[in-house]
Amino acid sequence: MTRAIYRITGADRESFLQGLVSNDVKNLSDGLVYAALLTPQGKYLADFFLVPAGDAILLDIDARIAAPTITRLSMYKLRADVEIEETALQVRCGIGDRPVGAFSDPRHAALGWRAYHEAGTSGSEEQPDWDAIRVENIIPETGAELTPDTFILEAGFERLNGVDFRKGCYVGQEVTARMKHKTELRKGLGRIHLSAPVAPGTELTSKGKPAGTVHTVSGNKAIAYLRFDRADNELMAGDVTAHWDKDALA
Repeated sequence: MTRAIYRITGADRESFLQGLVSNDVKNLSDGLVYAALLTPQGKYLADFFLVPAGDAILLDIDARIAAPTITRLSMYKLRADVEIEETALQVRCGIGDRPVGAFSDPRHAALGWRAYHEAGTSGSEEQPDWDAIRVENIIPETGAELTPDTFILEAGFERLNGVDFRKGCYVGQEVTARMKHKTELRKGLGRIHLSAPVAPGTELTSKGKPAGTVHTVSGNKAIAYLRFDRADNELMAGDVTAHWDKDALA
């Protein structure tokens, strides 16, 4: 997946981001911070990594959503001492031994590490099947499981270290906190097993009633968005049978 890397500088860079993103920017002292930008209604706009870089913070984001995300961030700058500029940096990902200067992916140990470098200086690591890793560990991706209709707690952001409930206010915080403390999630991502592969976007039904949607597929497994009250029964994806792996982390 093509990534875009931006450099955020200025004396107010940390406080600026702290009031906008779902995670605690102070954790940059420990490495990468995975976070989301939300609407005031608590719905997903973008997810990205924040990267410590001396007197700057790098923002590592899916290139397809980079421009509108930077535009929205810039709307919040007002008089803050903050500058955001695109860089020519590239990201290199891998599993196994972590190279010097690389960061562990904070979402899950199975995702390995991420390193940032100038164009033309990339390594030659053989890339694993990232979709298989994501499906096995129920890790959502921009444009697949993460869409403008997504609530990040339904997408597993608490398990993926993408949200902090002690950091204070940020855009969309009130809705996210209410979902955490005052409601029981009735929908969300889960891993399903299929009797045969199906196409992403296939509707899941249970006893003829809508029960969810298939997203990323890897072999006979998939990440699906599920209605938990209906997913306990046998599921159908068209003519293909499926069942929810309820013991997998959601």
